Amino acid sequence: MLNGSAVPVLKGISMAVHPGEFLVISGSSGSGKTTLLTLLSGLDRPTEGRMLIGDTDITDFSEDELAALRNHDIGYVFQSFHLVPSLTAQENIMFPAELAGHPDAADRAVALMERVGIAHRKRNFPHQLSGGEKQRVAICRALVNRPKILFADEPTGNLDTENGRAILDLLLGARTDSGLTLVLVTHSPQVAARADPVVTLSDGRVTDN
Repeated sequence: MLNGSAVPVLKGISMAVHPGEFLVISGSSGSGKTTLLTLLSGLDRPTEGRMLIGDTDITDFSEDELAALRNHDIGYVFQSFHLVPSLTAQENIMFPAELAGHPDAADRAVALMERVGIAHRKRNFPHQLSGGEKQRVAICRALVNRPKILFADEPTGNLDTENGRAILDLLLGARTDSGLTLVLVTHSPQVAARADPVVTLSDGRVTDN
């Protein structure tokens, strides 16, 4: 708020993400990238305009409706991980699959951990993991329910080049295998180079690339 008035973060944005697309959102710090990501994923609500996933308008969904949608169709990777400290790495990954009632939740978690090289850490708690390991746990958790859309905020930002490439290969492999739609915020030119469209924000507006 500024002098009692709302300050718009995003202005005049109209965009579509197509099924199976790999879209990157780029821009300088404070340009509105994370806000756009949370709006697209239903984690936040726009003060104006509408949000649709497929033919479904989710703008006025209740919190319960949004939670069900996120647990079944949407994966989200936060910059700050949001791991549950009292659960092991494997349990953190299993948690969404257990909520969704998948009997093979443990097997799904281990398979994903093996793909990103952290199966040996499955019994460790978050405080026993490095930043890069926490990031990989968060990505596995986002993929465990085999979502239709994955939103990720700097998913390779805490990883070295080799592990960052492995994570991107995992995401692109999921896209190839299941038609997963990827929407990523990133500063990495290497990640952006592998995207379909790149949307660049500046001061809350989409700029021409």
